Amino acid sequence: MKLISYSRGTANGWGVLGDDGVVDMTGTFPSLRAALEAGGLADIAAAAGDRGADFPLDDVRLLPPVPDPGKIICIGLNYGKHLAESGAPMPEYPTLFVRVTDTLVAHDEPMVVPSVSSELDYECELALVIGKGGRHIAREDALAHVAGYACFNDGSVRDYQMKHSLAAGKNFHATGGFGPWLVTADAIPDPGRLQLRTLINGQELQNGNTSDLIFDIPEIISYISAFTPLSPGDVISTGTPEGVGFVRKPPIFLKPGDTVEIEVEGIGKLRNPVIAEPS
Repeated sequence: MKLISYSRGTANGWGVLGDDGVVDMTGTFPSLRAALEAGGLADIAAAAGDRGADFPLDDVRLLPPVPDPGKIICIGLNYGKHLAESGAPMPEYPTLFVRVTDTLVAHDEPMVVPSVSSELDYECELALVIGKGGRHIAREDALAHVAGYACFNDGSVRDYQMKHSLAAGKNFHATGGFGPWLVTADAIPDPGRLQLRTLINGQELQNGNTSDLIFDIPEIISYISAFTPLSPGDVISTGTPEGVGFVRKPPIFLKPGDTVEIEVEGIGKLRNPVIAEPS
């Protein structure tokens, strides 16, 4: 099942995306996050099951699948081959950082090259959304806490990341992508064996597999939940494979006029144009 959040006219809503369009679910819960908080995934499937579409997908503007997550936690240096290309030592524990909500844009919304830097890099990632909250979640129970998965572009302003701080480099306004929808966990039986790739203007620059994760999804969830409660709607992005721009010779960074696509097996393609920061 594919779940979307959207803007239509002057109103925002959410729904189930089927072959013939969008089944609007806003009347059941005001937002997808609210539905997750109510434990409503099974109810969503039942309620949407026999209904026809209320309107076509072309009638809406997609928003990030969860526009209002309580937390956005990202994992760095979490693919073996990316670790090697970065020249970093093997981490003993997951490397974590957070992003704030307004750093992310939805499918087909522009990513913005900031006026103070020309080093906006791409990072294709698999993101998960928590459906069932918890604290001290055991590894063997972790996947039961996942509502679903989406594509994520952990856009990174490298000079700020390297010279200022990781937090600065990862939190420029509108430098990351999240979408295009949330594919429910029942449709992704093994998130540890998914192919993912980045294309810029149609050229493939990243191609990896989640089997190369150093810390897999159950371990990530268990680790994070040891120090903070995870809540429905929280987003965790799991890291990027090899092929990022800053390690290339010469480096490749996103520039105005580019189109960047993040593709994850079983989920789909997140597409974003790239623009310069408006003056």
